[in-house]
Amino acid sequence: MNSLNKIMMAILVLLSGVSNAQIKNVKTETVKIYGNCGMCKTKIEKAGNLKNIAQVDWNEDTKMATLTYDENKTNQDEILKRIALVGYDSDKFLAPDNAYSKLPGCCQYDREAKVPVKTPIKVDAISRETVLVEDNHNPMSENQESNQLQSVFDNYFSLKDALVKTDAKTTASKANELLTSIETVKMETLKMDVHMVWMKVLKDLKADAKSISETQDIKKQRDSFKSLSKNTYELIKVSKPTEPVYYQYCPMQDANWLSKENAVKNPYYGSQMLTCGKTVETIK
Repeated sequence: MNSLNKIMMAILVLLSGVSNAQIKNVKTETVKIYGNCGMCKTKIEKAGNLKNIAQVDWNEDTKMATLTYDENKTNQDEILKRIALVGYDSDKFLAPDNAYSKLPGCCQYDREAKVPVKTPIKVDAISRETVLVEDNHNPMSENQESNQLQSVFDNYFSLKDALVKTDAKTTASKANELLTSIETVKMETLKMDVHMVWMKVLKDLKADAKSISETQDIKKQRDSFKSLSKNTYELIKVSKPTEPVYYQYCPMQDANWLSKENAVKNPYYGSQMLTCGKTVETIK
């Protein structure tokens, strides 16, 4: 039996090594995550893992987790936020009450943290003391988030307007500006729900913006705009814009786009079929 256990352990170590080999720019850290059992282990690791980017190994006895990740693509805070959203506290983030309450009885651990922590731990530049900041009482953080994403949205609308005019050169230029605004977003300042969507759509947003910026073939630009619009819709919907945004639909292309005005101006056809389509949702 001991020999069998040793063999199984060796296999697990080997598999772990193979998995870690797929992660580049590796950084490894150990953090405490609260939980109870094997079911907790499964949920914690599933929430924290990202293929070829992050791997979490949680020990149910010590409550300690080893985080292995590509430091150029993610960080400890992002991993712990994902884990908090499925119900598990860490020393940095307290899981939302509704997520914790949905855990099975065997998984509902004793909660040691008393104050909901919704944003990363920050260090005061003067005192160098660690300060916990809560989103709902941090207007500066909210403004920073809003301003960052507003730049992304504004550049999307400018790109859309160029497509309406069938202006491929301007479309490529606006796509390049959009790509720049996407790359400058500091994701650690985003609220949890926005952050989760941002992580989901980021890769495709960048790929579509880059694709549009690198061609002046209007048909190819419009093809990439379909996916760009779909992912921007997910992001703007969770961000709750201060002004109404209209989600519109083109039946000829079976594709959507976003607009700041309710009047239909179709970016997939421009002047050829300018008013083809309809508003299917108002986001506000």
